[in-house]
Amino acid sequence: MYADLTPHLTPPARAWLDQALREADSQPGLHGPLAVWELRLAEAGRRCGHDHADAVRVLILHAARAGTDALTRVYSQGTAAERRAVLHALPHLVAGPDARPLVEDALRTNDTRLVAAAVGPYAARHLPPHLWRHAVLKCLFTGVPVTGIADLERRAHGDVELARMLGDHAAERTAAGRRVPEDLYRVLALTDPTATPPAQAADHGPHGTDGKES
Repeated sequence: MYADLTPHLTPPARAWLDQALREADSQPGLHGPLAVWELRLAEAGRRCGHDHADAVRVLILHAARAGTDALTRVYSQGTAAERRAVLHALPHLVAGPDARPLVEDALRTNDTRLVAAAVGPYAARHLPPHLWRHAVLKCLFTGVPVTGIADLERRAHGDVELARMLGDHAAERTAAGRRVPEDLYRVLALTDPTATPPAQAADHGPHGTDGKES
């Protein structure tokens, strides 16, 4: 990510980022009421440009080796942009399900950028089936493209309960005279149990090989 990002930064922005990463590396985790690297998260957009701020913040969080406690503090106290960076950083920094409450919180919002960040690889690995299905519906409700849902094909395959929920949602929209989004039909097709199953992912998370409830 660093190699992809730095060619797009101005020399002052690159120098600022390098300094911020050194600070984060020298004072990882939580330090007192506020760590220096947490201040740098707030400056990222102004220093490096808003188009690059997400990547910059993820790099700082990674350099700080932020664990669940630190990520939770940044998420709870941060702006929407900082919360989004935490969600993007989760699969790189938290191996187990301890940070799942952050994903669940993001999915309760109507901020489409937060919702999109919440349905990444961490959610694919750690959301249980009923919460994952509701995450898919949340994307359809809010207009977040389902192409951004990590591991969608594998988790949706043969999921008859998800198919039922999608059918109910389509029927409700039709009855109300509202258009059914094309993304709903895309996901519905993936739930077909007779279709060729997708290649198995390397990490299926804590819910077995098919992601279905027993």
